[in-house]
Formats: sequence, structure tokens, C-alpha cells
Amino acid sequence: MGLLGLGIGMALAGQLGLRLNNRALLKDRPEELSALLRPYCQIATPDGDGPFPMALLASGCDGPKDNLDTWRVALNGAGWATMIVDSHTPRGFEDDPVWRLICSGALLPGRARAGDLAVALADARQLAFVDASRLALIGASHGGWAVLDLLALAVAGRVPENLTNWPDAPGGDALAGVQAMAVFYPYCGRASYAARRGWQRDIPMLMILVEDDQIVDEQECNSLAKRQSQGNHSIIVKQFSNVTHGFDQKIKSHFSSLRYDNFKTEKLVKILVQYLSKTADP
Repeated sequence: MGLLGLGIGMALAGQLGLRLNNRALLKDRPEELSALLRPYCQIATPDGDGPFPMALLASGCDGPKDNLDTWRVALNGAGWATMIVDSHTPRGFEDDPVWRLICSGALLPGRARAGDLAVALADARQLAFVDASRLALIGASHGGWAVLDLLALAVAGRVPENLTNWPDAPGGDALAGVQAMAVFYPYCGRASYAARRGWQRDIPMLMILVEDDQIVDEQECNSLAKRQSQGNHSIIVKQFSNVTHGFDQKIKSHFSSLRYDNFKTEKLVKILVQYLSKTADP
């Protein structure tokens, strides 16, 4: 993933007519950010009354697509409630070429988008049908970057860049109740706070990477996982071959070289459901 400097990104955004006085470039109070995002969160539950464990789902840099729906259906079928956290639509970032600035790291990098996940976690804990002691964070690509940075920032006590302060949480722990994390083909390069700083907290993590990934460098994620594993952190790494970045997403941008793979997508979903059943069972 090539990263543009913020100044370059702002210039590009100006050329595209993007209003830069939006909340992606400002610090919000948690309640303000929650009010912005909450109407766009897509919540689904299994049959029954609950309380259910809940998984929060974060998309790639092009916004929520069909892969999140695939995860949602499988997780609901396995007894999990789900919340798709949409960082794009509330800000008007759902269209190309604006979302490409997110892909480049010029807008809403992982250390900022982590704030979206922090307030979504706080909101999830307040839902009557959710077991707030059994939460999971799942992110694809840029969403995986945000999940990793949220973990590292919370452990370091550093507030995400788009928040003035952490939202209220039990015991002041922004990650309270998070029992598992899963990141698929995430960005682990130099702009990743998690990659630079690591984290000193053992929340079980599943990391699925793509061999010879042309969008991110999977070796950087392998190196990060190896460093954290040496610190006795529970990280399971599975590497898929003969697929592209985003192989579980059918909807692609025009002229994209990325390819959908139904067989490998089914394998990913099976691994995810089995992983959560083992790590987040009461």
C-alpha cells in the first residue's frame, strides 16, 4: 500500500471537491462521533432473544461491500449478533475516487478509524440483546488496520486521532469485553501504529494473509505476528495462496485486478466461525 503524505492527500481531496472541514479531519467527542455513525450501523441478530455475543465488522477502504454480508450471515447462523460499522457513508466517502484517498492513507488512516470502532464498541455494550462480555472485532484490509491500531492505541493509552477522549467503558477499558479479533489481509506497514509499537495485551487474534499480496505486504504482517507471538500473545496466522487481496469480495471497482474466489471465501468463513466458537465461548 503506497502512502501519500497528509498534505498531498488534502491537495488531492481539494481537487476532487471534497470538503475538508468534515469529521474525518477533526476530533470529535465520543458522543458526537457515535451520533454520526450510529444511524448507518447495520445490526443483525440470530433467532431468539439473546443475549448474544456480538462481532463488529469493519470494511476495506472502499466501504462496506458484499464480503461483510457474507460474514454476517455466517456469524448470525452461528449464534452471533453483528454490527457493520460504516465509516464511509456518514462522511460521504463511499464513492470513487474519494475512497481511494482512504486506501492511500491520506484520509482516515487506521489510527483515526480506530475511533469509529471504539465508539461502536461502547454503543454495542449498551444493547440489551448483547452479551457485553463476549465481543469480537473483525476487519478486512483497511478495516484490519483499524482493528490492529485500536488494540495498540488502547493498550498504550493513546486516544485515536479522531476522538478528543476515549468513550466511557467498564473500568475505563476501551477494549472491555473484547474476547477475540480477526484481521484479513490487513495493512501492517510503517504507517500502522500497531506495527511500529506492538501491544502488551493478550487478546486472541486470527490473521489471514494472502501470499504475494499485491496491495499490502503480507511479510510485514508475518513479521508483526512473529514479534507478538514471541511475547506470548495468541496469534493464529493462516496464509492463503493462489488468491488476490480481497478474494472474498465480489463487488470490485472498474478495471480492478482483484478476483473473487468462492471456494476460498467459504474456507475463510468456516475458519472464522470455528475460531470464534473456540475463543469467545463462555
